[in-house]
Amino acid sequence: MGPLMIDVAGLALTDVDRGRLRNPNVGGVILFSRNYVSVPQLQDLIADIRFQNDSLILAVDQEGGRVQRIRQGVTQLPALRHLGEAYDKEPERGLILAEDWGWLMAAEMLSLGFDISFAPVLDLDYGQSEIIGDRALHHDPEVVSALGTAYIRGMHEAGMAATGKHFPGHGWVVADSHVAIPVDERSEQELSLQDLLPFRRLSAQLDAVMPAHVIYQGIDPAPAGFSTHWLQQVLRRDLGFEGVIFSDDLSMEGATVAGSYLQRTKAALGAGCDMAILCNNPAGADQVLAAWGDQIIETNPQRLRGMLARQHWDRSTLEQSSRYSVVKTSMEPFYG
Repeated sequence: MGPLMIDVAGLALTDVDRGRLRNPNVGGVILFSRNYVSVPQLQDLIADIRFQNDSLILAVDQEGGRVQRIRQGVTQLPALRHLGEAYDKEPERGLILAEDWGWLMAAEMLSLGFDISFAPVLDLDYGQSEIIGDRALHHDPEVVSALGTAYIRGMHEAGMAATGKHFPGHGWVVADSHVAIPVDERSEQELSLQDLLPFRRLSAQLDAVMPAHVIYQGIDPAPAGFSTHWLQQVLRRDLGFEGVIFSDDLSMEGATVAGSYLQRTKAALGAGCDMAILCNNPAGADQVLAAWGDQIIETNPQRLRGMLARQHWDRSTLEQSSRYSVVKTSMEPFYG
């Protein structure tokens, strides 16, 4: 199970895609909206990916709201902010909804053939981020911790590993790290009391963490995903986190400070990431794989194997289950 997660071009694999997927240094594939037109088509695509390499981690971003790659033939998931709003009105109900929504999201994605969805978002909503916004559960770190705990419990009940993002917190900065290099000027003490708190509370429950492409200027000049301070000292040592660390997409603008695609990948893995995600730039992925050549890049296969699906749902069985219909009904007031 190699340390690089890549994407594929379209609705079906090309010969070039197949060649990349057979490379032993590729350990995962992330799919996007461009890879989906119907449930049967997606299942055929996933079956072909599995045929090329049956140990790959298949991932998707299916948070709900704005970030929901699979939209037709599955539940339209509300943005996670609605869970925070429900909690403010009635905490017990908010926690029940969070567990149910995590279960439904995970069960549907597992039924399609995915292993993981990169969720939940544990960033705080400061009301100023261009990219986080209603993806966040709440502005209060204690509420985010409580709702995150329930959401992860639901994911685990469905059989999916959970990935908390974006460590140590992306909600404060205004700039979008997809198109800019955000800088957070707060002190480590401020971060520890606010943004870091959910990750600290949930470090034993999370199976994986995705760091932010954000520079925390007073602490380390490197973005968190390239920082041994954040990944080794804070996340591993101080928080005692033992799960997988995925880089965020290395083709994002926030990653450009690390140099070429090969330099970014080496920097992410060198800082402590177990798997580097490089998507939306096939030339960059080819550059990395070509540079490695026949060399097998060492990783932590036992840790990574923990991200594979723990349960495989039959779609018809899922859709006929009583919990499925109840949870879908619980979402109806939050649509629109």
